[in-house]
Amino acid sequence: MKIKHFFDPATYTLTYVVYDPTTQDALVIDPVLDFDAASGTISSQSIQTLLLFLHEHSLKVHYILETHAHADHLSGAHELVKKYFPKAMIGIGERITRVQKTFKDIFGFPPSFKTDGSQFQRLFRDGEVVRAGTLTFQVLFTPGHTPACASYLIEDAVFTGDALFMPDFGTGRCDFPGGDATALYHSVARCLYELPDETRVFVGHDYQPAGRPLAWETTIGESKEKNIQLRAGTSQSEFVAFRQARDATLSAPRLLFPSIQVNIAAGELPDPEPNGRIYFKIPITAKTEQT
Repeated sequence: MKIKHFFDPATYTLTYVVYDPTTQDALVIDPVLDFDAASGTISSQSIQTLLLFLHEHSLKVHYILETHAHADHLSGAHELVKKYFPKAMIGIGERITRVQKTFKDIFGFPPSFKTDGSQFQRLFRDGEVVRAGTLTFQVLFTPGHTPACASYLIEDAVFTGDALFMPDFGTGRCDFPGGDATALYHSVARCLYELPDETRVFVGHDYQPAGRPLAWETTIGESKEKNIQLRAGTSQSEFVAFRQARDATLSAPRLLFPSIQVNIAAGELPDPEPNGRIYFKIPITAKTEQT
């Protein structure tokens, strides 16, 4: 098994290709579709960079795996399947239905919007083992950042999405609808930290704190010893108190609403309006100022 990373500096997102160089069987994890909110422009630069690598190595993509419905970038999964790998299946944890139901109400989607996860070709169960040619991966539910987060264990490597970041950054935030700091504590301390210490950890984002160079790989052992938010000895109450206080200071992600409404539909854009244009919905909250 080989692993190739791709980094999108606009959203600090890491995409991975996991592949068998002998058989050319491959998986893609968390691909990005580029979106400039100021101009309303969608482009495929990140996908083209990914495709160049896939085609150079003649890789056969069996699955495009989403760790969760991302709130900071649009998924490139639908674009990859629609235009380039029609036999590939988009897979996500089966709890995505909870996220769909929550945001269907928030966005005021019509009754026709399905909340049964059918936009995805595969809904994975917790602990399920899936074959992809000569590759095999196990699904580990790691909720907390969202109710539907899943990590993927492939041989000695685990892809943690937004559950666990590099040790000098910590863990994912838990203040989105359905987020739960207690659940994230259990996902990390009682699931990921139960893996062997030598297990390699590949993170979903790297925000390069203090301007350090890009990093995307650590280990379970290093995380347990050095993660600045959640070490092996951190108690649940300590972590929950920290996470809740920290999250209360955070602004909403810049691409929150465009990202969520695309990503709960497996990366498919909204249907064009009668004028041929595509629009995103942005729910508005009016705050009442105290006088």
